[in-house]
Amino acid sequence: MMKPILLLGTASLLVFSLFSSPARAAGELIPLEDFFRNPDRSGFQISPDGSRISWRASWERRMNIFVQKIGEETATRITSATERDILSYFWAGNDRILYLQDSGGDENYHLYAVDAGGSEARDLTPFEGVRATIVDRLDEIDDEVLIGMNRRDPRLFDVYRLNIATGELILLEENPGDIEEWMTDHEGKLRVAIRTEGVNQSLLYREREDYPFRTLLTTDFRESVSPLFFTFDNKKLYVSSNVGRNTSAIFVFDPEKAKNEELVFEHPEVDVYTLFLSKKRKVITGTGYTTDRFRYHFFDEERAGLQKELESRLPGYVVTVASMSKEEDRVLLHAGSDRTLGAYYFYDMKTKDFRKLADLSPWLPEDRLAPMKPVKYTARDGLTIHGYLTLPAGSDGRNLPVVINPHGGPWARDTWGYDSEVQFLANRGLAVLQMNFRGSTGYGRAFWEAGFKQWGRAMQDDITDGVKWLIEQGIADPDRIGIYGGSYGGYAVLAGLAFTPELYACGVDYVGVSNLFTLLETIPPYWELGRQMLYEQIGHPEKDRDLLKAVSPVFHADNIRAPLFVAQGANDPRVKKSESDQIVEALRARGVEVEYMVKDNEGHGFLNEENRFDFYRAMERFLAKHLGSLAEE
Repeated sequence: MMKPILLLGTASLLVFSLFSSPARAAGELIPLEDFFRNPDRSGFQISPDGSRISWRASWERRMNIFVQKIGEETATRITSATERDILSYFWAGNDRILYLQDSGGDENYHLYAVDAGGSEARDLTPFEGVRATIVDRLDEIDDEVLIGMNRRDPRLFDVYRLNIATGELILLEENPGDIEEWMTDHEGKLRVAIRTEGVNQSLLYREREDYPFRTLLTTDFRESVSPLFFTFDNKKLYVSSNVGRNTSAIFVFDPEKAKNEELVFEHPEVDVYTLFLSKKRKVITGTGYTTDRFRYHFFDEERAGLQKELESRLPGYVVTVASMSKEEDRVLLHAGSDRTLGAYYFYDMKTKDFRKLADLSPWLPEDRLAPMKPVKYTARDGLTIHGYLTLPAGSDGRNLPVVINPHGGPWARDTWGYDSEVQFLANRGLAVLQMNFRGSTGYGRAFWEAGFKQWGRAMQDDITDGVKWLIEQGIADPDRIGIYGGSYGGYAVLAGLAFTPELYACGVDYVGVSNLFTLLETIPPYWELGRQMLYEQIGHPEKDRDLLKAVSPVFHADNIRAPLFVAQGANDPRVKKSESDQIVEALRARGVEVEYMVKDNEGHGFLNEENRFDFYRAMERFLAKHLGSLAEE
C-alpha cells in the first residue's frame, strides 16, 4: 500500500547497462499492479472475547470487512463498500464493528456501525459536511462510544456520547472555542483537554466529569506535555514531554503539583512518544522509540517474554502485537521487514496454538526485493541528516539513475520498513534516497525547530546535500536524477526544480504545494486553532511576505526547465487543486513539458485501487523516458 502523505511519498521496455541483457531486464520486472493492488487480507483484529477474528479484504475492488469465528473455515463479509476503501475500524463489544469512511477523499469521515454477523451498515453521523472522530471507544460499555464532531462549528469538535444501538447523540461537552484535543480516564470520564491559544498550549484537567476544567500549565507550542493515559488509579497522568529538554521522554505527571515527577523512560538521541500497558493486569509493560528502526524497551517480564517467544518463532522479521483479546490470552501479530508487507499470525498463549492467518501480498517475491539501508550524511552547515537508501536488487551500487524521495508532513519522518513505492522504483532499476531533513520529527526539539520558516531554504538544502552526497559516493549518475514526493514532498519536488534546476532531470509532484500564500488561505476549517503555529513554522502571509514569495515555486516557474508530472485529487481538503493548477498553468505558458493527472473522486492521495494503478503507470512511463529506468511493455 502507498505510504501516508501528510500535510499539515504503455511504454516500450527500456534496457540499460545496469542489467546484463534485455532478457534479464525483463525478468527483473515485477508487474506494477503487484506493488499497488489491495492486500490479500490486512488489518486483522480479534474480538474482545477472543472468539472471532476480523480483517479487511478486497471485494468489488474495495477493502471491506470480513469476520470469521475461530475454528470455522468460512468467513462472512459484513460490509459492502463500493465507492471507497474502509481504512479504519474497531470492535465495539463482541457482536458489533464500527468504522470510519469519507466520500471522495473529502476527509469528512462518518461513523458507521455493522453487526459482526452481517447486516446493513448504519450511518451513525449522517450529517453533510461534518467530520467525526473517536474520543474513546469505551471498551467496557458495549453500546456506547464517545465521539467528536464539528457539526455545530466546522472549526471545532464538541464531544458527544453516542448510543450505538439507537443512534442517540447526547452532547457531553461543548467546545468553548479553543480545545483541540480531549482525553478520558480509564472509566471513560472526560477529564483532560488541550487548549490552543495562538502559539501557546494549555493542559486542562478536572477531578470529576461534573467539575469545571482548570488550567494546570501553559507552554509555548515548542514545549509540550502530551498526555498518553491516566495512571491506573485515575489520579495522575503518563505523559510524553520535552519541557526543559531537547528530546521528549515519558514521565508521570502530577495534576496537583502541575509538573512532571518520575522519569519513566528517555533516549539520549531521539524522542519517545509511546507507552504500552496491560489493561487486564493494570501494569505498564513497555515503550518504544525509533532510531534507525523501531526498538522496544520492556519493563514487564511477561510482555518481554511474549515478545521473545514470538520473535523466536519468526526469526529475521520485525514482530508486532496487533491485537489482543480482553483476557490477553489470544494474540494477533504481524511479522514484516523492509522487503515484505509481511503476514499476520494467531497465537493462543494458553494452548500454544500458533498459525499463519494470511500473507498480505503473497504475489510479491521477497527474495527479489531490495533491502533498505539506514544512512547518514552531513549537511552544509554540519547538521547530521539521517535517511534510508535502497539500491536495485543485484546492483553494484554505482552510477545509477536515482529518485530522491522527500517525505510529506513535513513534521513527520521516514522510517525503516516495507515501502511499496520504494520497492517499485528499485525494481525498475532506480536507487531511492529518503532523508529526514531538518524539521522532521523524532530527533528532538532543536532538530524540529531548525526547520521553522525554512521551506525552500535549509530544509531544501538538506535534500540537495543528499543528492550531492550520492554523487560524491559514486552511487548516482549526475545526469539521471529525478525527484518525487507527495504533499510537502511534492512541494520539495517543485522547490528542487525551481531552486536547483541543474540537479534534476525530471520531477513528479503528487498533491504538492506550489504557493504558500494560497496554502495558508485554504487550510481546512478544523485546522484554524493551529493557524498561528503554522505562521511560526512556515511564515506569516503579511509579516513574512517576502519570505513566502521567495520560497513559493509558482513565483519561480521561469527557473524550471525539467519535465514535470503532476497528480492531484479534485477533493483534496489540505492541498487544494488550485495548488497544482497554478504550477501547471505557469509552466505550460512557457512551453515546459507538464503531464497533469486529476482524479475527480480522490482527495489528499489516491485511495482507490484503479486510480493508484493509473498514477504509478504514468509515473513509470515518465521516469523511463527521462531517467532511462525500466518500464513494462
